Amino acid sequence: MDILFDEIPSLDLADFTAGTPEQKTAFVKKLGEAYQNIGFVAIKNHGLSKDLQDRLYNSIKAFFTLPDEIKKKYEKPEIGYQRGYTGKGKEHAKGRNTGDLKEFYHVGQETSLIPDTDSVKNEYPENLWPSEIAGFQNDAIEAYQTLENAGKAMLRAIALNLELPEDYFEDKVAYGNSILRQIHYFPIENPDEVPADAVRAAEHGDINLITLLMGASADGLQVLRKDGKWIPITALPDQLVVNVGDMLERLTNKKLKSTIHRVVNPPREMMHTSRYSIPFFMHPRSEMDLTCLESCIDETHPKQFTDATAGEFLDERLRELGLKK
Repeated sequence: MDILFDEIPSLDLADFTAGTPEQKTAFVKKLGEAYQNIGFVAIKNHGLSKDLQDRLYNSIKAFFTLPDEIKKKYEKPEIGYQRGYTGKGKEHAKGRNTGDLKEFYHVGQETSLIPDTDSVKNEYPENLWPSEIAGFQNDAIEAYQTLENAGKAMLRAIALNLELPEDYFEDKVAYGNSILRQIHYFPIENPDEVPADAVRAAEHGDINLITLLMGASADGLQVLRKDGKWIPITALPDQLVVNVGDMLERLTNKKLKSTIHRVVNPPREMMHTSRYSIPFFMHPRSEMDLTCLESCIDETHPKQFTDATAGEFLDERLRELGLKK
């Protein structure tokens, strides 16, 4: 039976990572209910401290205040903008041509930390570190690793909910192609000068397995409920919002929902203000097989997706978003 949530459920990750067997079982059950219905939860006790979040936000605010010609030094279209800076309006939602009202900075796996014996080391471009901002590199790497660990715990709970071995995802996300995206929804001084249909982030689903989002600097995030109603999402300061991405929906043959969401523009009188947001897009290694799990296919739920690897699917989606030729 479908459950219509008026707000996304809040869970305590410590119930799963350090709780009693009963608490762990209850966490897995509640997580499954949320992901089968609305695709989003908010979690606390995820390991990301307020101090680190504050440092990270301070460094990205400093970066985005730099002149455009300096920011553009870190823009690399030849690698599909997968590392470094992506300029204003470059990305658009699937099925749209109007660019989103945002600019962002990508941090991926720090290749110096990947063992030389792992072939994945050669797949990833090097991170780009802005020399103008002290602390940017250290804060970003620490946040990346902390969010990756929280994501691995969430994936262990998801595996149990799917009646898979708890470590099912471990080897698939070891040094996975995850991205820490630091976003600036820039101020619009004259709203009449942007396209009428331009928004901060048009409605979309995320590409990856799961997304972990720390609290944004302003409201605006909304999720589309099954009955067509948009509901606002606001995480408490000590929470991360964690949602299902398209790869996990594909793997589970839509049992777990990659729910459409968007970031709406503020009221006209607030368009001149900035909004900052930092999602962590948790990706597997490119060779992960996204073929629908047999346990998620039956007569009433026939297989809905063609077979693909994570790398093939990501490549297809980056082209649809205008980030890759």
